[in-house]
Amino acid sequence: MTVHKKQSLAIVTLTAIGVVYGDIGTSPLYTLRECLSGEWGIGISQASVFGFLSLIFWLLTSVVSIKYLLFVLRADDAGEGGILTLMSLAGRNIDTRYMPMVVIMGLIGGSFFYGDGVITPAISVMSAIEGMEIIAPNLSTYVVPLSVVILTGLFVIQKHGTGSIGKLFAPVMLLWFLTLAVMGVRGIAQYPEILKALNPYWAFNFFVQYKLISFFALGAAVLSVTGAEALYADMGHFTRPSIRIAWFSIVLPSLVLNYFGQGALLLQHPEAIKNPFFLLAPDWALIPLLILSAFATVIASQAVISGVFSLTRHAVRLGYLPPMRIIYTSDKESGQIYIPAINWMLYLAVLIVIASFKSSSNLAAAYGIVVTGTMALTSVLFCFVAVYNWHWNRWAVGLLLALLLAVDIPLFSANLIKVFAGGWLPICIGIAFLVVMTTWRTERFNVLRKMAEHGNSLSAMITSLEKNPPIRVPGTAVYLSRVVNVIPTALLHNMKHNKILHERVVLLTIRTEEVPYVANVRRVEIEQLSPTFWRVVASYGWREKPNMEGILQRCAVDGLNCLMMQTSFFMSHEALILGKRPWHHRVRGMLFLTLARNALRSPDLFEVPPNRVIELGTQMDI
Repeated sequence: MTVHKKQSLAIVTLTAIGVVYGDIGTSPLYTLRECLSGEWGIGISQASVFGFLSLIFWLLTSVVSIKYLLFVLRADDAGEGGILTLMSLAGRNIDTRYMPMVVIMGLIGGSFFYGDGVITPAISVMSAIEGMEIIAPNLSTYVVPLSVVILTGLFVIQKHGTGSIGKLFAPVMLLWFLTLAVMGVRGIAQYPEILKALNPYWAFNFFVQYKLISFFALGAAVLSVTGAEALYADMGHFTRPSIRIAWFSIVLPSLVLNYFGQGALLLQHPEAIKNPFFLLAPDWALIPLLILSAFATVIASQAVISGVFSLTRHAVRLGYLPPMRIIYTSDKESGQIYIPAINWMLYLAVLIVIASFKSSSNLAAAYGIVVTGTMALTSVLFCFVAVYNWHWNRWAVGLLLALLLAVDIPLFSANLIKVFAGGWLPICIGIAFLVVMTTWRTERFNVLRKMAEHGNSLSAMITSLEKNPPIRVPGTAVYLSRVVNVIPTALLHNMKHNKILHERVVLLTIRTEEVPYVANVRRVEIEQLSPTFWRVVASYGWREKPNMEGILQRCAVDGLNCLMMQTSFFMSHEALILGKRPWHHRVRGMLFLTLARNALRSPDLFEVPPNRVIELGTQMDI
């Protein structure tokens, strides 16, 4: 490896620390406090502290180090990760009998991520601001207002992009992890015996001693690994080696040292349970630590918000959400995007959550249930990919799945008890997005199918128009067709009402493939159907944004020269009317109409110059 490559890997690894591990890196702020807060009747003793520390260490090892870094990160699509990517990969070679199951698991996992996207910014920022109570207890009334102010500023700056502020992420988070390590070493030095908790015996002893209560206490321990799924979702911005090096060299040691340092503090001073993270620091360091933790939690929140934006774009490209305005905030990084509608919906939801729960401890009751559910779904989808895409031995994959679920299912089950204590909130958010995605996909498919039922043959119509042409006018007409070999509705209406045809007609279909990127050499496929009719199919990956200027340029390279100023784009606009339906289908139809009315129009979606667009409307009952 050259010096240049080593430097590049070092830079990427440093950057990965700032983005990929923001969520899991702020977990020490509240995890051990929630584990030993006494909610389950588990007091502070050597057995309980050693037991929880052993559980946390082996959860970090089994879930993050082994499951995600060793196995799940292998399942990428052109470098992209996330559960929708996993769904796309699993569906390519799978038996058609299993396809509906794969799709629904992917959509449920994606929907759950929206619930996590609401809880994470709230609990992260509030847990950091609550450090003020250690400095001055009378400032506790300012925790909620100050959290709202910080998060408001975070959501407001989203429209400017994260390019400039992103440069601060890596050094700030590196300083954060080093601070975690130093604080942990300080605590361990005062009680070195705490390191015995690395022995898995203490985790088993915890279950033996506390029996049924220990199972439900897992719901608190799981807070230590809730950022694992976000790790996989963010892998598209980095390489696998950089993510793994960052974890094993910096992140994991820092987390373990800090957790064990907090445990050592609690065994010596049980009263520190009110906030063991901040009380682990010396008095003189409280204010700098409060400021640093506020920055770290904002960065962790930013990573989740960016993940929600990316997930939304993927869902739009795959046809599970309506087209919406997506702003690219960087000329160099395609991953830096801003989606106004999602940004302000997320902001409103976060405000409601903060106002309702009022403290990070209350939020902890709502945290973890959707994340652990997504983790279990990820295990199943990964094993589908391993069998059908990579052709791993089925018995070996079955054993691997059993081992993965042996961890995931207990974690998810332990969190189910949180449903009535606040866990219903992220579940309801996830269900709402699942209903929206399935409604849009199903109803839109029905509309497209109905539009294609006019019964006319494309080839017969072209033959007829060539044999008995109407009045021909100069220039090129591009008719957008959603389906190849189907007559565009706009062409039918143009012939019916205007009775004219341009001297050259291009039937354009823009297709989204289930890959992140499509090579330029495969961007367009051109076929001449007759002397004056052409068919063009433009293919894009789900991480790419269609651009009409780029399509025309690619057509010119392949021999079909269309000048933008001599080309008119004909598009159809359907005025949808809800017909007679049963009440439950009617509600679904009303939701679809609402989504359709607020969806981004085709000219904006494909970046067509407004002065080159002609829209022809039609009314349709659904």
